[in-house]
Amino acid sequence: MLDQWVIQWRKKFAVGDVVIVRYADDFVLGFQYRIEAERFLEQLRERLREYGLELHSEKTRLIELGRYAAKHRERDGQGKPETFSFLGFTHICGTVHKTGRFTVRRKTIGKRMATKLRAIKAELLRRRHEPVKGTGEWLRAVVQGYFNYHAVPGNFARLQSFRHDVIRHWWLAVRRRGQRPVRRAVFDRWVSQYLPTPAILHPYPLERIGAKYPNIQGKNRVR
Repeated sequence: MLDQWVIQWRKKFAVGDVVIVRYADDFVLGFQYRIEAERFLEQLRERLREYGLELHSEKTRLIELGRYAAKHRERDGQGKPETFSFLGFTHICGTVHKTGRFTVRRKTIGKRMATKLRAIKAELLRRRHEPVKGTGEWLRAVVQGYFNYHAVPGNFARLQSFRHDVIRHWWLAVRRRGQRPVRRAVFDRWVSQYLPTPAILHPYPLERIGAKYPNIQGKNRVR
């Protein structure tokens, strides 16, 4: 219902660009003009009421995000641009370091990462008496899986922090085995053997789209 309605609304009412990104019942919409965003939000609430639905009051916000957001908020004395969280990432107005051009930076949501680390810590404590090989291979799969999703441009510091905390929890679990203490040099070899190092695995969205659809790369370049 939502996807089809957004398409029809865009054709009928929008003058500027309108985009939607949706996963299940979570979605983000972008509008070129604020007045159209406000109009859409009002009509969306009415549309959902027809189906006995409503927007989540704590998750629904209208914010300015884009290359002019920082200047506008500074002009109005409102501080830095607002951020929003979506699909495990906090989205932030930023710039490309080399060019100074606007970009949307993404970093892992802190609470999500903390929850994942607590689960890993508990499992490491449960496994502390098991053979190192089994624990190391399990930990490798967990960390690599985490990197596979979160290794987006601009998120390298969070990947490093995640790996650092995993190592710390593993070391504390090893030291609680109640057996002959493991030397740190030996433990560091286990880390090198089993834990992958962080690396950015995903390109910027426009680079990915341009590689798949080269004819539209120029049309969608961020200006």
